Amino acid sequence: MSKRHRNIVGIVALGSALALTLAGCARGGDGGGTDATEGGGEASPGITDSSISLGITTPLSGATAGPGTCTVAGITAYFGERNAAGGIEFGDGTTRTVEIEALDDAYDPQKAKANYDQLKDSVFAMTSGLGTPTNRAYLEAAIADEVPQVLVMTGDPIFSNTEESPWQLGFVPIYQNEGLAFGELLAASGEDHKVAILSQNDDFGAGYVEGFKEAVEGADNIEIVEELTYEATDTAVDGQLTELAASGADVFFNAMSITPLVISSLQKAQQLNWTPSWFLPSNTSSPAAILQPGGAEAFPGVYSVSFSKAPASPAFAEDEDVQTFLASLKEYADYQDMPAFPHCMWSYMVGATLEQAFMEMTEPTRENFMTALRSITDFQAPLMLEGTAVDTTVDGQPAVSSVVVQKYNGKGYDTVEAFG
Repeated sequence: MSKRHRNIVGIVALGSALALTLAGCARGGDGGGTDATEGGGEASPGITDSSISLGITTPLSGATAGPGTCTVAGITAYFGERNAAGGIEFGDGTTRTVEIEALDDAYDPQKAKANYDQLKDSVFAMTSGLGTPTNRAYLEAAIADEVPQVLVMTGDPIFSNTEESPWQLGFVPIYQNEGLAFGELLAASGEDHKVAILSQNDDFGAGYVEGFKEAVEGADNIEIVEELTYEATDTAVDGQLTELAASGADVFFNAMSITPLVISSLQKAQQLNWTPSWFLPSNTSSPAAILQPGGAEAFPGVYSVSFSKAPASPAFAEDEDVQTFLASLKEYADYQDMPAFPHCMWSYMVGATLEQAFMEMTEPTRENFMTALRSITDFQAPLMLEGTAVDTTVDGQPAVSSVVVQKYNGKGYDTVEAFG
């Protein structure tokens, strides 16, 4: 089924909220879907015979507004294409268009919970939003309300544990998987390395460090010489960088989620004449938005992991998926620039993954949707790198669990199989 379609997106600002409505998405006056009953079950809120509504709470302002805006833009672009073709044919035989309602939480858990409370009775499911603390803020409420909270942008394993979180599913690889991939690469180098670690003092940072340590455990060539943390609310980490630089480490594992802090860390390390190789999480390793402003070319190697194609990379300049994605991003999401954050691509993939579930839904209910969503295997979503795929059937793992390690080349990334 072709994904190359176009439509017009209307953008409406509602105070501090950003509401993105895809044209052609009619919705029942009460936000419910009681007319969509042909599939054999009473329709859940947010779905009718003509449309389905999805909610997003994500940072659209503040320090993480760049990636947060992308979590809305990509999925808006994807469903803009599909709506232009008349919508998506669901498994119950009904064709529906998709409506997106996105609210700004500024990476504040309390705002995220308030946004969820505002949306839960009018949307069919919550999706795509960025952040571990913000998604955790309404996790228990979503379980109690039986509202799907799926394909969200957090690597916290709790979102992919069906026993603890029956109405949840993460999209991006769990933090442990990313840390593990880097640790394995480093341990396999056969060379002696001293590692300094700076991690966010929460589940985000702890997950990365856990995966890394698991990979290097028993590796005689790897020594962790210093390990410090910082708070997500910190505005500077100069003190930590100074202490870490004194460790003599030649590798810096920086498990950091705040964009400005990554940039200032790169700059501070250079001021200290400390030039180790770096490992950065996938969500804070953007060449244009982070590495170039931070002067990353001064370091012998900056490594990250990925599962999506980078539109800015010359290697994908002629790629059909990338060209379609960029055109749709401009037309339907009013996102005119080359994406600086991978979240734009990730949320586009979220849209494609949701479509797979919609096409398997035989009833217009949240329960049936969760069943359909958890049945996707080996799906090559648009923009996925070779060697990665969507698989929602493995308990404890998110929709995407496979990654490839990449090294910064001054403009973008090259996939690598060895450290050095």
